[in-house]
Amino acid sequence: MSSTRIRTYNLFGETAELADVIHCETIAARSRLHNWELRPHRHARLHQVLALTGGGGSAQIDGRAEALITPCLINIPQSCVHGFTFAPDTEGWVITLPSDLVDEALRAGEGVRPPFDRAAVLPLPDDLRILAARIHAEHGQHHFARAHVLRALTGALIGLTARALQDHTPQPATDTPLLRRFEALVEQQFRTRQPLSAYAAQLAVTPTHLTRVVRQATGRPASALLTDRTLREARRLLIYTNLTAAQIAHELGYEDPAHFSRVFTKGTGLPPGRFRRRIEQNATSRP
Repeated sequence: MSSTRIRTYNLFGETAELADVIHCETIAARSRLHNWELRPHRHARLHQVLALTGGGGSAQIDGRAEALITPCLINIPQSCVHGFTFAPDTEGWVITLPSDLVDEALRAGEGVRPPFDRAAVLPLPDDLRILAARIHAEHGQHHFARAHVLRALTGALIGLTARALQDHTPQPATDTPLLRRFEALVEQQFRTRQPLSAYAAQLAVTPTHLTRVVRQATGRPASALLTDRTLREARRLLIYTNLTAAQIAHELGYEDPAHFSRVFTKGTGLPPGRFRRRIEQNATSRP
């Protein structure tokens, strides 16, 4: 760990989003420039789907090691920390989608967003392999109605990826408009350590109603989503940065580092220092 912050990359020189409708390139196009290794980073407003057809390697996804046994599909939601070590000459494509395009394609209540928002590595279905190749071919051309065709193909990509994820690890659909709005607020404001009542006020509902809707959708109280998001960020910072536990506590809105340590220990089973040491030991013990 050599950084005090997790790298957040925007791709291809843009300042906020992709300059194009989507971006699609071969795995080799970027990886070969970096000796087939891409260090852990994240994209604030970009979602990536990788379809690997040959070669392989390993991935680090939010601190979890994943073997890449081809053919495989890799789903990387926005803000998910990820890094790759590919075998030389690994084949396949990486398709990058701006979050606004994803939001346009997904409607509340359809149940597609929950699986699509899960980071995962799973076997690559044939229909997704064919679709990824089609997207790459269309992206590289400048035919009439190119943007329209790419948006349509992207809709199919999102649906088929969500289907593959749901088939691989079935989970109940949790998509409701209020839940989505709450999750968006949590993503924007979790570092402010606001009480649940402040989120409910912004959503124009009572805390009781918010908790009831979230519990019905996820089986857990709304407060648990706040804690989960904070703990996920804390784990990322402990794994990928040199920040001390006290600095991380401050970063996440805790005035008392000891309070943060207690919350982290309760949520993960280990205090921050032991958690970091275990991750470092696991990393050095890998062949």
